[in-house]
Amino acid sequence: MLVGLCATAGANTTAAAGLSGTVPATGELAVPAPPPPPPRIALLLPLRSESLGQAAEAVREGFMAAYERDRNGATLTVYTTGDSTSDMLATYAEAALANDIVVGPLSRTDVTTLVQNEAIRRPTIALTQPDIDGPVPSQLLAIGLSLEDEARQAANWAGAGKKDAHALVLTGSAAWQRRAGKAYAAQWQQLGMQAQVLELPYTGAYLGAASLAALRKQLQADKPALILLALDAAQTRQVRAMVGADMPMYGVSQLNPFVPQERSSSDAWPDLDGTRLLDLPWMIEPAHPAVMIYPRALPQPDRPRNADLERLYALGIDAWRVANEVGAHHTRFVLDGVSGKLTVNFGGGTTSFRRASLQAVYRGGVVVPLVPAY
Repeated sequence: MLVGLCATAGANTTAAAGLSGTVPATGELAVPAPPPPPPRIALLLPLRSESLGQAAEAVREGFMAAYERDRNGATLTVYTTGDSTSDMLATYAEAALANDIVVGPLSRTDVTTLVQNEAIRRPTIALTQPDIDGPVPSQLLAIGLSLEDEARQAANWAGAGKKDAHALVLTGSAAWQRRAGKAYAAQWQQLGMQAQVLELPYTGAYLGAASLAALRKQLQADKPALILLALDAAQTRQVRAMVGADMPMYGVSQLNPFVPQERSSSDAWPDLDGTRLLDLPWMIEPAHPAVMIYPRALPQPDRPRNADLERLYALGIDAWRVANEVGAHHTRFVLDGVSGKLTVNFGGGTTSFRRASLQAVYRGGVVVPLVPAY
């Protein structure tokens, strides 16, 4: 059982009568214990952070949208932090003392700090993964959006049914690209096949002439069966123009830069047709009934929406849904979330979390799901 949560009603109930319907020896029927009180949930976000404030606000808006739709009697308190590690630690301690469940922090640095300082005292649903090699506290469940996990899923997808296919992994110089590229290569090797990683430096948003020349040379030398992309959509368009339409290419959600509700008829990239990717149901099935039940965030004059903020809004929705299940003492459950299919094991002795992203493809210049999300 997770420390900090009351025992379930079943765990507190006096033993019931046998199958024959006999009553206890006292002659009085056992009275079931009252249900546990509604959970007190804390949402811990860096809303005062200069660098993470917009991302935190997107998560908060999604979390609140889901909370308002399905409160289930839970109480919610929002705790704000800035960029200071000491501020985060103090605020987390305050939230953990006054609540049963803490949702947050949002940054890798903050989650890692909590683990390294052995500060976790309540069931904590972190919104990203800690940079920790080895086990993490049993009270910590990390549910953040992970491009590395998407890369592993994309590698499995690309490698299905293949035995000896050589893959070329293309990355940029950004931290997320290097992490995703490393995950691609490791997973491809786990499948028993060889992968070559090529980092393509860039200036601004596009790959430069030197990077494209290096790619051309690598293609001629290796003749890969397929390409695994740790690049964004603009960079991938450059790659597609070089390799042609017949080369199989697989990528992560960064290949989809479009916000569903703001897409216009001119937002079509037919040069990417056939490129396969993983993304969230929130981004590529906006008309699905299970997605439509949650309101979309309204654009603000000083904060235009973009695809990354939309994904964080979806993370906020699913964070509430996971917290709601944990607060109801469900230790193993599956959710058809707006950020993917979530399989959770938390509080029953073993902690695990998996998000299955949605397979999609560029078709007619737009991203469409290959299979329904639900």
